[in-house]
Amino acid sequence: MARIFSGIQPTGIATLGNYLGALRNWVALQEGEDEGIYCLVDLHAITVFQDPAALREQTRQMAALLLACGIDPERSVLFHQSAVSAHARLGWIFNCVARMGWLKRMTQFKDKAGKDQEAVSTGLFVYPNLMAADIHAYHATKVPVGDDQLQHIELANDIAEKFNHDFGVAFFPRIEAVVQKESARVMSLRDGTKKMSKSDPSDMSRINMTDTADVIAQKIKKAKTDPEPLPEHVKDLEGRPEARNLVGIYAAIMGQKPHEVLHQFAGSGFGPFKQRLADVLVAHVEPIGRRTREYLADPTALDHVLQAGARKAEAIAEPIVREAERLVGFLPRG
Repeated sequence: MARIFSGIQPTGIATLGNYLGALRNWVALQEGEDEGIYCLVDLHAITVFQDPAALREQTRQMAALLLACGIDPERSVLFHQSAVSAHARLGWIFNCVARMGWLKRMTQFKDKAGKDQEAVSTGLFVYPNLMAADIHAYHATKVPVGDDQLQHIELANDIAEKFNHDFGVAFFPRIEAVVQKESARVMSLRDGTKKMSKSDPSDMSRINMTDTADVIAQKIKKAKTDPEPLPEHVKDLEGRPEARNLVGIYAAIMGQKPHEVLHQFAGSGFGPFKQRLADVLVAHVEPIGRRTREYLADPTALDHVLQAGARKAEAIAEPIVREAERLVGFLPRG
């Protein structure tokens, strides 16, 4: 049995893009034989300043959403990262194993830091090392990722290989990136060339997984399109990013291929198509939002779920990280 690890930052409200690109796949993976470990990565969240009260609230909100989506704490391990000290301890060891040149090549740091790299936190620079520690603390060998995360998996493997070489062991296993080929790449409703993001200043750019039926319908109605009708063939969506995005969302929700959607709606204007898209999104998303609010109504019970998950996670990670600490020469912790 392999061990799967994945994490999500508990900042902002998860979007339809997060759901179709990751969360729905996490739920599906529960049906297999592999052990799933799913983490709310609050240590990663503070690489950018967070209001403490908001971070606590958003961590509970993300936990509630994962439960509402179908993550079962009896079948998977669900917890918040800061509750398991093994992450930070192994992260520091990996800070000392990884090379500056490796981190300077990380494109996501360049994208997030922008032109003012001297002003961002050092945590933002070294967070790929912590990401590697998140995975290796559990000897996880499978990580569901999108294409934009493949570089991080390569780095995690480089760190493991160097650790093993430096200390003459075969301790950390190689990680396999599990790229969901059928997962949708959901783009902004306001700009089809940009990924849908929970940090976008415009709430109209995204479908939040807690949006009500009326809000979902309004956002789809106002989503940017073009004046041409829907074509018959997928190739004719080239150069029409907003049309391609809406067709892709419909296909992902309905479990269809884009060409099947176009076969159904070819020649249609966006008015009727948007109405149908809004209907299927409301039917799929609104119940998740409702269940999320039900979980949030009892924060004490939610905290108990996360604490129980943290105990399970710690039972797995602690002996692994203690052995890593022994290998680098630390005295026993007692």
